[in-house]
Formats: sequence, C-alpha cells, structure tokens
Amino acid sequence: MEFKNFLFYLFAAVTVVAALRVITARNPVHAVLFLVLAFFNMAGLWLLLQAEFLAIALVMVYVGAVMVLFLFVVMMLDISIERMRRGFWNNLPLGALVGLLLVGEMAVVLTGKYFSLEALPAHETPAGYSNTKELARILFTDYAYPFELASIILLVAIIAAVMLTLRRRKGTKGLPVAQQLNIKRSERVRIVNMPSVNQFPAGKEEGGDQA
Repeated sequence: MEFKNFLFYLFAAVTVVAALRVITARNPVHAVLFLVLAFFNMAGLWLLLQAEFLAIALVMVYVGAVMVLFLFVVMMLDISIERMRRGFWNNLPLGALVGLLLVGEMAVVLTGKYFSLEALPAHETPAGYSNTKELARILFTDYAYPFELASIILLVAIIAAVMLTLRRRKGTKGLPVAQQLNIKRSERVRIVNMPSVNQFPAGKEEGGDQA
C-alpha cells in the first residue's frame, strides 16, 4: 500500500468516527470538538486531492472562526441535553433510511459504471500548477458576476443583522452610544465636602462606660 493511500484511509476513518461522535456525544462541548476534528481530517483529504485552497479555507474559516463561535455559544448557554434527546430515537428510522440512500449514491458514483468515469482520461497537472491560482482565475473571469452578487447579498445580510440589533424595542432599557461618548468627567463624579462629625459625646468612648 502506498503512503498516499494509507493517509487517505487514515483521514477517512478518523473523519467517520469523529462524525459519529458529533451526534452521539452527551456533552455539547465534546460534540463541537469532535466536529473540529472531523474538519481537520477533511482538510487532509482535500490536500490529498490537490485542493489546497479548499483545505486552507476549511481550517481558517470553519475551524478558526465558525467552530470557535459555536464553542463559545455552547459554553455560554445552559442547554438541557436530556430534553433535546427525548425524541432522538424516534427519528432513527428516517435517519437510517436517508443514510442508506446516501451510501447507495456514493457507491454508484465511486463504481463509475453509471457515469462512465472509467472512460475519462487521467487528470494530469503540469509543472508549477497552482490550484488556488486556477480557482481565482475562473472565479474572477467566468463567474465574476455571481461572485459579486453573492458578496452584495452577504453585505446586505450583515447590514440587516446590525440594524436588527440596534432597533429600539419597548420594555428595554439602554443608553445611546453617542451619549456615552459625549459624557464629561464632571457629569460622572460629584465630589461633596462633608464635615467630620464626632459620633460619641465628650467623656464617652466606643465600648466603654460613662465615668
């Protein structure tokens, strides 16, 4: 067995085990960590397929940003796992059916008889071939318009999310940011001059008897 094939089976096996642990782990934090492990192994599989850009994007975007955000949210929220798992086994037949359909589709694609994949020529890359460069060339030439359209949609979604968080709702208390920034030191602290007062009359001491 070649070393490349060994790495493929190793990454694939760890990915399958990590994916199973994502849905079977009792602790949600452990489930998120197993999902991070699955993403790392998927990045290794994409590196074997010479898709370096997708592998780096998966690690940087999903593992470095999305999964870290999920982990913080899961750790901050008080999630009742027992209540969420009450109907888990009721959906097992449907999930098993969908899983069998996916396995059947992958088996048909991998055998290559239905799609005539065995008749396709071998994919050979020239010297100095860059997967990232070719992806950027196609993205900014043939698919420039869909790329710009997707960026506009994402920009609109970001603006909408910011506006939803800043909208005024009844029953909530808050202080405008501009008012917080324009406040002066004299408006925050007021120094009051209070004369000292002797709490005990002459001839008395705290804890003592009158002479």
